[in-house]
Order: sequence, then C-alpha cells, then structure tokens
Amino acid sequence: MRLELQADFLAGVWAHHAQQSRQVLDQGDIEEALRAASQIGDDRLQMEAQGYVVPDAFTHGTSEQRARWFLRGYQTGDVSQGDTFSASAL
Repeated sequence: MRLELQADFLAGVWAHHAQQSRQVLDQGDIEEALRAASQIGDDRLQMEAQGYVVPDAFTHGTSEQRARWFLRGYQTGDVSQGDTFSASAL
C-alpha cells in the first residue's frame, strides 16, 4: 500500500512539473484527478463490491489517502516530500 500511495504522490509531482514547464493541464484537471483518486480507494471499492470494508485487505490505500498523497505531490513538486515508507501516518 505504501508503494501505491507513493505512486499517487509521484503522479502529483509529475502534474506539478508538467504544469510549471509546459502548462499542459486544463482547468479542472487536478479536481478530476482528485475525484478519480477518491473513486478508486480500497475503502470505496470494497464497499461497492461487498457492502463492507476490510482495512487489512487494502492494497492501494483509502480514497482519502490516495487523494491526499496526490495533492501533496502536486502542491510541493518535491520528490523528497513523498516518502510513504517512512511516514508514520499514511
């Protein structure tokens, strides 16, 4: 799960630098990325599939975690800010 959250973070870092250097993002792209992250969190997918959530079975993180790590990458653009392996709270 920590690796997947780091991938979300790095996607945010990419978006940050792509926008800074090339202005490739349209208005609403970040909101759409956050919406997508919240749609594919383990908690939401499990609830939709089975009607209950099993946190011990998470492989990608909750909707909130995925969106938060993406946003952190986008806001900072700093790869050193995304060490999900050392983070005490995900």
